[in-house]
Amino acid sequence: MKISPMDIQQQQFKGKMLGGLDPEDVDAFLQSVAGEMEELIRENNDLKERLNRNAQAMADMEAREVQLRETMLAAQRITEEMKGNAQKEAHLIVSEAELKGERIVADAENRLLQLNNQIQELRREKVQFESGFKSLLDNYYKLLTLDK
Repeated sequence: MKISPMDIQQQQFKGKMLGGLDPEDVDAFLQSVAGEMEELIRENNDLKERLNRNAQAMADMEAREVQLRETMLAAQRITEEMKGNAQKEAHLIVSEAELKGERIVADAENRLLQLNNQIQELRREKVQFESGFKSLLDNYYKLLTLDK
């Protein structure tokens, strides 16, 4: 059973015939107790209100914490995706560069082969020219020596 300050103020005591309670002392005491109870009830209500505000603030902070965690996880996933994409792109660039380098080397080797073939052809033509020219000189020499 809860006792309110009003219950205390309205409480009536029965007096004894001989040596009973002094009604003024009892009333003064009851007023004092009622005042204390009013203060305690007010304080209790204030504390309950503060507790409710703090509980609401805590719930808000927990919700923010959940949001922050989700945001951090999302940012971490995005960062990992970006790293993965950057690595894939880097591998692709390196592969393309390697292919380009291989093509350049192959083209250079083909050009070298063509130049070597041209050099061989020019050497063969030189030998043919020298032998033809020598043969021509020999023929002229023979013609010159026969007339004498």
